[in-house]
Amino acid sequence: MEESHEGKLNLFELISLVVGSIIGGGVFNLMHDMAAGAGAGAIMIGWVITAIGMLTLAKTFQNLTMKRPDLDAGVYSYAEAGFGKYMGFNSAWGYWLSAWLGNVGYATLLMSAVAYFFPIFKDGQNLWSIAAASVILWACHFMILKGVESASFVNAIITIAKLIPIFIFLVIMVISFRLGVFSHGFWFTPSGSFQFGNVMGQVRNTMLVTVWVFIGIEGAVVFSGRAKKRSDVGKATVLGIITVILIYALITLLSFGVMRRAGLANLSQPAMADLLQSVVGKWGAIVVNGGLIISVVGAWLSWTMFAGQLPYEAAKVGTFPKIFAKENVNGAPINSLLFTNVCVELFMFSYLITASAYNFFYSIASAAILIPYAFSAFYQLKFTMHESAGTPGRTGNLVVGWIASIYAVWLLYASNLGYILLMSLLFAVGIPVYFLLQKNDNHADKIFSSGERILAIAIFIVALLTVFELFRLGVNGVTGLDWSQMGKLF
Repeated sequence: MEESHEGKLNLFELISLVVGSIIGGGVFNLMHDMAAGAGAGAIMIGWVITAIGMLTLAKTFQNLTMKRPDLDAGVYSYAEAGFGKYMGFNSAWGYWLSAWLGNVGYATLLMSAVAYFFPIFKDGQNLWSIAAASVILWACHFMILKGVESASFVNAIITIAKLIPIFIFLVIMVISFRLGVFSHGFWFTPSGSFQFGNVMGQVRNTMLVTVWVFIGIEGAVVFSGRAKKRSDVGKATVLGIITVILIYALITLLSFGVMRRAGLANLSQPAMADLLQSVVGKWGAIVVNGGLIISVVGAWLSWTMFAGQLPYEAAKVGTFPKIFAKENVNGAPINSLLFTNVCVELFMFSYLITASAYNFFYSIASAAILIPYAFSAFYQLKFTMHESAGTPGRTGNLVVGWIASIYAVWLLYASNLGYILLMSLLFAVGIPVYFLLQKNDNHADKIFSSGERILAIAIFIVALLTVFELFRLGVNGVTGLDWSQMGKLF
């Protein structure tokens, strides 16, 4: 019965699920986040790179799902299968960090939208915002504990709620687009003309933004597994992602034809509401903020469920401590959900010490998820290379593996040294967790291999260095570091 139920989705329904699973709250701030570090020319190049990279990553997840159906604990299971238990743990750890840190970012974005209607919340980063976000967080928590899940009609309403304001925004941007505005400062370089080094630096600045708005791309494979026809699986994944890329690219590039880069970079969040209001008046902001509130509440509920489910699934296969595998009478992951949401609650208080909490947390969440994405790509390449030469599709899968791996390495390079340093702190916290997991739960005779021991020591040393730099430079100083400054740190 289950197979027949999951085989009722046609190509259009699959594409809709792919689009709905990827587009979240980040799209409403996209033009601001892009304009903060790049001009229109660099953003166009960035979207081309993103399109190629994300399509190969999607193909990677699809291939591995088909070839290794036994690895069903999550995309982080590919890291363990290909590179050992410690990398499998780090991949799961990074995925979980990304999920709940992203929820911290969702919270401030939601409260900034609510602030449009209730000014007491100001920019979404005051005590009132923390209090209101906490109520929503724990309401989601207790709903999930009771086994409450989003029904299909609720998901449809949420999808419509976020797509309607986006469609209205795009139509108005097309009507308001001016080529002179778009071409002004096109390359955003000191000379005003194309300069390779400068432009590529801008392209790098767009990369974490694109990762953030594409988090959940691996969900496309899960949804496409419910296809009526197996031939629709690849079509839905590719067409869905192309659709999302077109929506994202149009939102950013059309915005550059309505307002100059400096103005876009200074929009308040949600930037889409601010920009639309500047063109059509107050009703534009009302439409966008209303749609955003519904969209983010829905996404927050879904990602709260997901963030609680991740360590639960990992614990069942021995990749996370067994304590996370406990269920309540309704089958909800009670311990995993509690620990996850306590972390979200604690980190929400950072709203009081950083002026740009949303940007800060989406950057860290994006950096964290690069680990499971990268090792999925590496495993796709490794698995294909070990297949026999006559295996059908091997050459194409090798090309996909190489491109996806190169793209993953490029993302790590583009993600900003400062955020990598901050992530080292969170991965260092994972070292004792992994040690206790292997010793107490898995009763392993050997905790680390020689290579894993070297990696753990390196993470610990970098974490210590990061603590020193935080005392010396502060959070803003560390997040402002780039790879050209690495030599100064050592």
